[in-house]
Amino acid sequence: MEIEKFIDHTLLSPQAKSTDIAKLCQEAIEHDLFAVCVNPYYVSDAVKALRSSKVSVATVIGFPLGANLTPVKVLEAKQAIEQGAGELDMVINIGALKEGLFDYVVYDIESVVKAANGALVKVIIECDLLTDADKIMACQACIKGNANMVKTSTGFVKDGKGATVSDIKLIKNELKGSRLGIKASAGIRNYAQAISLIEAGANRIGTSSSIAILNEAKVKAK
Repeated sequence: MEIEKFIDHTLLSPQAKSTDIAKLCQEAIEHDLFAVCVNPYYVSDAVKALRSSKVSVATVIGFPLGANLTPVKVLEAKQAIEQGAGELDMVINIGALKEGLFDYVVYDIESVVKAANGALVKVIIECDLLTDADKIMACQACIKGNANMVKTSTGFVKDGKGATVSDIKLIKNELKGSRLGIKASAGIRNYAQAISLIEAGANRIGTSSSIAILNEAKVKAK
């Protein structure tokens, strides 16, 4: 398995500096990773650093709480696309979902998808804050809202479990028959975790431990 092709090399720390982003991008090039995922402020830097490579640039929308008004998310999405982002990882309105406001959640997703103008949209449903029934509703909203992928987590939930095999299996079951993929993210720190999530159905892995995972993969391949 070419695990590097599953990895979004991620740096979303509020303390990240331009030098950290430059390093992230260089690592992504050297290891032939699928994408980097950075905060909106650094999209243009990442695009410049990766312009001669095949590495995609992803950024986050409505991050990390998802409680922004939809027009704000739309503006974020449009600006990210204008700066060259190829993928958007948006956070749903979690409170609206938990209130059962399904149509609003669909509208929120669909609005960002339209603003993305063909760029890939991954919808972060924040599994750590949801019941299984909530997760099912969130997946259905992602399908109806024409998203491209369902993503498990932001990584910002205190004491959260992050991506789990059980959640990936639940999401995969709910997406059956649709064209949507799955991104597992948060708390993925080693090769065994990454492989177990991929085997459960994840098409993409979001992690800040990419290099450690790849080093483990090399050792196991010997």
